[in-house]
Amino acid sequence: MTLTQLDNFYLQKDEPIRSCLLALKDIILKQDENVSADWKYGMPFFCYMGKMFCYLWVHKKYHQPYIGIVEGKRFDHHALIIEKRSRMKIMLFEADKDLPVQTIEHILKQALDLYRTGIIKTR
Repeated sequence: MTLTQLDNFYLQKDEPIRSCLLALKDIILKQDENVSADWKYGMPFFCYMGKMFCYLWVHKKYHQPYIGIVEGKRFDHHALIIEKRSRMKIMLFEADKDLPVQTIEHILKQALDLYRTGIIKTR
């Protein structure tokens, strides 16, 4: 079996970051049957009906995994930070702590609702 760049992204991370990212991936994919995992711009992106809506990465400065919400500027949530981005907001996680699953799901629902309601056009 040949590993993809997407597979390698997770496998190359050290614990506990690897487990945290894999858990986040599972949470994201469970939100809607139209969500797919893709490899874009050298990182794991998640698309809703072909449109990028979030991605996973590890913060360079804080060395913490995070979810980046592509249209994060379109809604507010206390757990999201914008930093120096104009469009995206991120949610940082401490890899060795329990994930705030309800908060993650709430934020992902808000993001997906932008696409579901047609505010963000899909294919």
